[in-house]
Amino acid sequence: MEKIFKTLDEQITILRNKNLIIDDVDFAKDVLLRENYFFLNGYRYLFMKSMTDKTFVNGASFREIYALFYFDRQLRNILFKNILILENNIKSIISYELSRKYGFKEKKYLNPANFTRDPKKTRQVNDLLKKVKRQISINGREHAATRHYQSNYGYIPLWIVVKVLSFGIVGELFTILKREDQESIANIFNVDVESLLIYLPIIANYRNLCAHEDICYEHKTQKEIPPTKYHEALNITKTNGEYIYGINDLFSLIIILKRLLRPDDFHIMLNEISYEIDYLAGRLKSIEISKVLDRMGFPLNYKEIVRMD
Repeated sequence: MEKIFKTLDEQITILRNKNLIIDDVDFAKDVLLRENYFFLNGYRYLFMKSMTDKTFVNGASFREIYALFYFDRQLRNILFKNILILENNIKSIISYELSRKYGFKEKKYLNPANFTRDPKKTRQVNDLLKKVKRQISINGREHAATRHYQSNYGYIPLWIVVKVLSFGIVGELFTILKREDQESIANIFNVDVESLLIYLPIIANYRNLCAHEDICYEHKTQKEIPPTKYHEALNITKTNGEYIYGINDLFSLIIILKRLLRPDDFHIMLNEISYEIDYLAGRLKSIEISKVLDRMGFPLNYKEIVRMD
């Protein structure tokens, strides 16, 4: 069925016909115009009677949907700034370890011999190094630091290069390092290599999602993180032997950040998220905040993770 353009008045009528309370039409129109009817619609599901009966539960209001939308925006902002902190940490550590071991000029640190000798990954190594060189060539011109080193010294050290590499490229770079180099980097974060290999693409996934203002609070990742001591300590419920929260949902990202961020950074981040959750709870009337937490994969006692080692 073809989708056709709907005016703001028509959009209001559609929502009201589905049992949604709109007490301030001018406010609703302004939100729909500025934020996009389609995008705002992505937050309606928690307020619907069911996926088959797509009318809203009694008492559900436009202000509640907007409150959830606003909460998700605040959540993205909090997560994004902390992911950027972690991104900088990861780039800095990788560049330090590789520069220390292999040298600080491109011909040295980008030598294929520095990476895994697994014959199954030979093509991946060559392709990725080409991507790195391409990003240096394209993005390097736009950064003062890279231009400075290239103009004055004739090379760009890795600790400068990582600034112009995407987080996705840096994460992929970690996958082709020699095992001993992966271990030296993972040890700094006090995690095992296998976990870090899973964590990096999940972090990159959420980074891109936050940067592009996609729905975040109920996002599910394709990759799953393995159970941690935090799952057990928080007494997260199991179904068929598997934890129902913290595996491929937003709480799994919180667990990753708990393991990789500095304790102070993590504490501040979780306090900010808790504030936004409490603020949202005060604005919900037709549903309980527990329904939102469930979609986020947050156990009710999620705040306890701050005090855990």
